[in-house]
Amino acid sequence: MNQPNPAIVSQSAARRLPRGALLLFCLAYVLPGFIGRDAWKAADVSALGFMSELVQGTASWLHPTLMALGPENPALLPYWLGAWAMQWGPTWIPADVLARLPFALLLGLGLAASWYGTYYLARSPRAQPVAFAFGGEALPKDYARAMADGGLLALIASLGLAQLGHETTPALAQLGFAGLLFYALASLHYRPRSSALSAWMGVLGLGLSGAPALATLFLAGGIAIHLLDENADDESGGHDPHKGLTGALLVCSALVSAYLFSRLDLWRWKVEIPQATWAEFNGAAQLLIWFTWPAWPLALWTLWRWRRQLFSRTISRHLGLPAWFLLVTLMATLTAGSPDRTLLLGLPALAALAAFALPTLKRQVASLIDWFTLLFFSSCGVIIWVVWIAMQTGYPSQPAANVARLAPGFAPHFSPLAFAFAISATLVWAWLVKWRVGRHRAAIWKSLVLPAGGSALCWMLLMTLWMPLLNYTQSYNALVHNTLERMEPAGCIETPGLGLGRAAAFQFYGKLQLKPMQTEPTCPWLIAEPGEDMSAPQRVDNTRWSLMAQVSHPSDGNETILLFRRR
Repeated sequence: MNQPNPAIVSQSAARRLPRGALLLFCLAYVLPGFIGRDAWKAADVSALGFMSELVQGTASWLHPTLMALGPENPALLPYWLGAWAMQWGPTWIPADVLARLPFALLLGLGLAASWYGTYYLARSPRAQPVAFAFGGEALPKDYARAMADGGLLALIASLGLAQLGHETTPALAQLGFAGLLFYALASLHYRPRSSALSAWMGVLGLGLSGAPALATLFLAGGIAIHLLDENADDESGGHDPHKGLTGALLVCSALVSAYLFSRLDLWRWKVEIPQATWAEFNGAAQLLIWFTWPAWPLALWTLWRWRRQLFSRTISRHLGLPAWFLLVTLMATLTAGSPDRTLLLGLPALAALAAFALPTLKRQVASLIDWFTLLFFSSCGVIIWVVWIAMQTGYPSQPAANVARLAPGFAPHFSPLAFAFAISATLVWAWLVKWRVGRHRAAIWKSLVLPAGGSALCWMLLMTLWMPLLNYTQSYNALVHNTLERMEPAGCIETPGLGLGRAAAFQFYGKLQLKPMQTEPTCPWLIAEPGEDMSAPQRVDNTRWSLMAQVSHPSDGNETILLFRRR
């Protein structure tokens, strides 16, 4: 029989992760990917281009543009943060690195907000474990800390967070502020004033980052859950006298934010009804499975084991709040033009749901998770090391040949610092495996140690051992460099229209001044994107311009530009 509360947790199982180790683990996951690389194509480098235009004063702060074109996402705050960092940061730090610093903090905000949001949800009365007949059940605060540790590990283990969580794009800003809003709504009962302020900041930040509709829906559902929760009382069991006042403050903040978004013209509806085809269904299913792995099976298990509370007459906020966030995100994902970046916003709530599966897992299920994780991430780590050794030594020959074929012109080099970090990460992974299979006191979060550790291991190895290769293939620098080699120094270059990513790369890394193509040429050079048959655009007058070269990205033949010289 399924009990209303399926959590049976002893005090010995509610021990928390050491705070120092948890902090170092988060730093080891956040920092790699923000340093030691160029801006990658295409959203990452496009955002850098908008920030650079703001710094140079060639674009309006209320309407960021790049080559007179606005961003696809109607965001403001992410570009402001990057531009402010570039303006106020020390000159000895490269500008593109400075632009990433606020986004590293936003990722840290998302992680911290996920931990505290799960913590306060686990503090709610209906989330507490079953009381034992003779005592010994987990104390409320200890249980909540252990559950929060599990939620944070579930978030870090999510495969979709790795790349998109380390880009300087509005999607990462949305993740940070969505996490802040999630924390604020989860802690309203315990910290009504500070949580109301945090909720307003989350809504405002989420809206200014290009998602005002999602911010409004998140907040509306959170207010409803807060007002309808009959268990929203203080820890001493008394009635919460501030519930109505807190709800009113949240409604006022939502109205003020909505008015501001309207004044800034941030309300943009981009709903795309999905086609009922097998390709659409298959693509959405694969995205959901791999992007949110391994949190989604645990979240489904939570909904099943806690179903008596989920579908009861009274709302359980530890289930209702993350379920509402996740439902809104899934609906937006199915109707958004960029489903992966939209799905990113639901990861903190999904991780919180996954955490509540941990007290109900059977030993066989936990062992299955451990073995699958051990095999999967160990295999990935071995592959990364083997390919790196092949790049450095030429042996094994097949991986070396594959790298040479996929990235022609790439010259690998050895970095002692990157090698040291990669060795350290590998040794820590080996220690984690040994710890997990050894005899130790049971902890609620033990089943997520290997998934989170394996995800962090592979990300660290990719951002150290493979960083030169990834930087060569994922940035536009090789294309820019090959183009500059075929040109004489020029003050400006005309273009009939380049993609935002390539335009930003030529302006920022090529130090070129791009101008729209004029009827009477004013610049000695012109760069254009070819047609489907690699022909020149019809707007390019052959009597005024001579084709000098067709330049392609070494690792991607689809990234090609045509270089013209004025006759």
